[in-house]
Amino acid sequence: MNRTRVVVLGAGIVGAACARELSLAGFDVVVVDRGRPAGGTTSHGEGNILVSDKGPGAELELAKLSTELWPRVVAEIADEDARAAAAIEYDPKGGIVVATTDDGARALTAFAASQPGVRAEPLSHKELADAEPALTREVTAAFHYPEDAQVQPAGAALALLGSALRHGARLRSGTEVVGATVHNGRITGVRVPGELIEADVVVNAAGPWAGQVSARLGAAIAVRPRRGEVLVTTPMPGVVRHKVYDADYVGAVGADSGDLQTSAVVESTWGGTVLIGSSRRRVGFDDAIRPDVLSAIAVKALRLFPALADVAIMRAYGGFRPYVDDHLPVLGEDPRLGNLWHATGHEGAGIGLSVGTARLLRELLIGSEPSMPVEEFTVDRPAVLAEVAA
Repeated sequence: MNRTRVVVLGAGIVGAACARELSLAGFDVVVVDRGRPAGGTTSHGEGNILVSDKGPGAELELAKLSTELWPRVVAEIADEDARAAAAIEYDPKGGIVVATTDDGARALTAFAASQPGVRAEPLSHKELADAEPALTREVTAAFHYPEDAQVQPAGAALALLGSALRHGARLRSGTEVVGATVHNGRITGVRVPGELIEADVVVNAAGPWAGQVSARLGAAIAVRPRRGEVLVTTPMPGVVRHKVYDADYVGAVGADSGDLQTSAVVESTWGGTVLIGSSRRRVGFDDAIRPDVLSAIAVKALRLFPALADVAIMRAYGGFRPYVDDHLPVLGEDPRLGNLWHATGHEGAGIGLSVGTARLLRELLIGSEPSMPVEEFTVDRPAVLAEVAA
């Protein structure tokens, strides 16, 4: 059995998925998190598993791989622990992307046609009305993406981590990494208060904090936080049936500006609440929730679903997404410090991309052929090695 010691930094969904894959492969896995599992970015997301928002390229291929893997992973966890699998709330409900202007219709149609290997089905006005009766009729184009799905993010992360623990992984929560030990240009352990945790391999899966953690380890990467907010309504089962969003969401996600970007993203949960997003802005780790941001989100959502006007908002939350300037995940061994691997930079797509990222990491570590090309994710990219802003 492979008893290589792997220390995974971060117990969010990416770290949990990596821990599970590596434990299943026989690695000796220790998961280290300064807080509690799923207590950071993972618990502040919407749980999306999307192919609909990704143009052609490596990220779309990773999304397709992950979309294929998710139902398998859920089934495997169900065989181990049915209650844990149920907590994932895996829902392959599909997504609907709409345009509300003529220019938007042309852009959406061209975008859908550009996605290789993705099912994107144009909807007539009647088909759209049947699929989403409460949706505005002021729509100029609509596409159904049956491969889009959703999970409950914290439930999914805890289920993945629980599976890892059942396969021999260990968890060190409430443990902050403060440094590293290095020998002959290779990392040999991570320092935590009062202790050294020895490692053959270290995986930096710290999400938005991956830049800070990597700097402490001696090989900084330019992963920065990008903040997003979500509104949550009181339960209204059946009103919103798919994940529905305006086509300008794709542009907001891919925008390079640090200024506020908002778009209409509306979807329901198993419990009947409706999640309303979304926003993107770079404000460092400022966690203040701004009423003007929530208002901008609500205004755009009401244009899509006027029926939401009289619905009570139960709460609002915000979280940080791990942002890289070229909008691609970071996956691979650091060229400056051997045995340090990074698995981060997924921005708002980390929930969906987690299981595919974990599969690729396992394949790379054991030296097998990866399920897809990974060259675009490597650490030695200008966007990743750029000087990290203070």
